[in-house]
Amino acid sequence: MGGGAGLIVSDFIISFMWVWSGVLVKIFTYEVLRMEHDAMGEAVRCSLYIINMFFFAFLGKVTNGGSYNPLTVLYPAISGDSSQFIFTAGARIPAQVIGSITGVRYIIQTFPEVGRGPSLNVDIYIGALTEGLLTFAIVILSLGLARNIPGSFIRKTWISSVSKLTLQILGSDLTGGYLNPASVMGWAYARGDHITKEHILVYWLAPIQATLLAVWTFKLLVRPLKEQNKKTINGKSD
Repeated sequence: MGGGAGLIVSDFIISFMWVWSGVLVKIFTYEVLRMEHDAMGEAVRCSLYIINMFFFAFLGKVTNGGSYNPLTVLYPAISGDSSQFIFTAGARIPAQVIGSITGVRYIIQTFPEVGRGPSLNVDIYIGALTEGLLTFAIVILSLGLARNIPGSFIRKTWISSVSKLTLQILGSDLTGGYLNPASVMGWAYARGDHITKEHILVYWLAPIQATLLAVWTFKLLVRPLKEQNKKTINGKSD
């Protein structure tokens, strides 16, 4: 299987697994372990979430970039050439969306009591601003981690997981705090409101615009490593 086709298949499978993992973590915490919806129960759920993030980071590593989140593959594509962007927008992101939709469909068939996914609990513009700000923060963080500690898998995954969890908690009461358009699309498709103005603006347009702004801001404020290393070497030689 070719590299491009392999990534598409990996994105589909990992996105399918991701929506299942969130539900299974909740079921394991509150039904298997019989935890209450209190501080202790939330601490257990958050700990399992971080372990889950490590597992999916490992899957991304062994699949050479397979991902469950369109935003994760979008910002490298923006920084790359046009062919990479077209491949990401035209093949990888649709594979992630289809994987999420398929996963949610089987979740609802297996566990009909799990609920209907994230919901917008505030005004549409406040929701869009919330998703945009949270996305901007996580993309800036991801770009910074990739630049400053490119080889440290455990440390980078730990920082990324805790940061994402924190941002999701901050946005959970407002928009659901998923920070993942594909997963939200899976639940919205199951409810039949995936083409509404609220869904498109809050969970797609706002995060995508925030991702574009974050990439542009990072490029503007942070010098490339090659340029920085070159100046350092020249300074030492002088």
